[in-house]
Amino acid sequence: MKITSAETIVTSPGRNFVTLRITTEDGITGLGDATLNGRELSVDSYLRDHVVPLLIGRDAGRIEDTWQYLYRGAYWRRGPVTMAAIAAVDMALWDIKAKAAGMPLYQLLGGASRSGALAYGHASGRDIPELFDSIRAHLDAGYRAIRIQTGIPGLDSVYGVAASAAGGGERYDYEPARPTAVPVEETWDTRAYLRHIPTVFEAVRAEFGPELPLLHDGHHRMTPIQAAKLGKALEPYDLFWLEDATPGEDQTALRLIRQHTTTPLAIGEVFNHVHDYTTLLSERLIDYVRSAVTHTGGVTAMKKLLDLAAVYGVKSGMHGPTDISPVGQAAALHLDLAIHNFGIQEYMRHSAATLEVFETSYRFENGLLHPSDTPGLGVTLNDTAAAAHPYQPAYLPVNRLTDGTVHDW
Repeated sequence: MKITSAETIVTSPGRNFVTLRITTEDGITGLGDATLNGRELSVDSYLRDHVVPLLIGRDAGRIEDTWQYLYRGAYWRRGPVTMAAIAAVDMALWDIKAKAAGMPLYQLLGGASRSGALAYGHASGRDIPELFDSIRAHLDAGYRAIRIQTGIPGLDSVYGVAASAAGGGERYDYEPARPTAVPVEETWDTRAYLRHIPTVFEAVRAEFGPELPLLHDGHHRMTPIQAAKLGKALEPYDLFWLEDATPGEDQTALRLIRQHTTTPLAIGEVFNHVHDYTTLLSERLIDYVRSAVTHTGGVTAMKKLLDLAAVYGVKSGMHGPTDISPVGQAAALHLDLAIHNFGIQEYMRHSAATLEVFETSYRFENGLLHPSDTPGLGVTLNDTAAAAHPYQPAYLPVNRLTDGTVHDW
């Protein structure tokens, strides 16, 4: 099956998405997610100007060869833009191959290892009562595992909390990247955060009991010793994981955290290559791999990464909020179903407008996600709906410390 056309579609049904569509001479189409939050147009250009011309005439069935051709042939390797572009091609080719075989993708990856993938949702509130309301809403929606984020006394706006003064006070359950020409700036105080968060989990456990799996995201805001202190303080509340406690660039920082706490650790949503994990895996410094299929080179690369993680007893916890399109989410779900070392899947429901653009067949039932048995990835793109939502600039907020210094994520 020769590739006869490839095109990118940029659409913004509440947030920006970049999708690659590849078509073969047999008329089979495949979709791939190339969304990179706040840098969407960079990936769109990379694909249109540099990758698409290389795809025309290639054999759509040669997925591994195409992956290596795009990765090694460019000389400049890795990086989020490159890996998101390669991921989109890879997803689209797997979509085509599975459709040609008449099977859902997970069957080509070895078949199902479970009946569904445990998913966690995002509960948040500016204060404890608002957080409790959000937790109850998630439980009513069927979630069996919940991420806990809350406002910090003295701070007007906190990233990861679905309502903030800096954002106008409205909830942003679907997307924290706000339509704006420049990023919103939020003030941050790590000491206030470290004092407050253990009291939040104490209250949540007292209200909802010991069985509910609870997760927390540090959003890279702590030094290693601060993260170690928080992990130790949270041990009585039995977290499923503490995520992104320190900036992701320094793998050795996890050694210090690991020495001081038994709270499980997850990291990787800003990673884009297996080599970002080699120290973390070989030294067993983490418990969960947090990369996204969209940002880590696609199904081919993510499967290899998770197979390596399995060797060291590390499980999956793939990134899956609304900055991953339904195409990228579907790809993750097929992997979730097939791999042996599945841990949990992040899942934020996309907006109604997004689901008009991307028509999905995966389902969420009783706390579990299933990619469906539709051949391929199981997602189609509505061109008319996509065209009704043109691109608009949108950015995640920037953190500043109380002294005015730009703070690391």
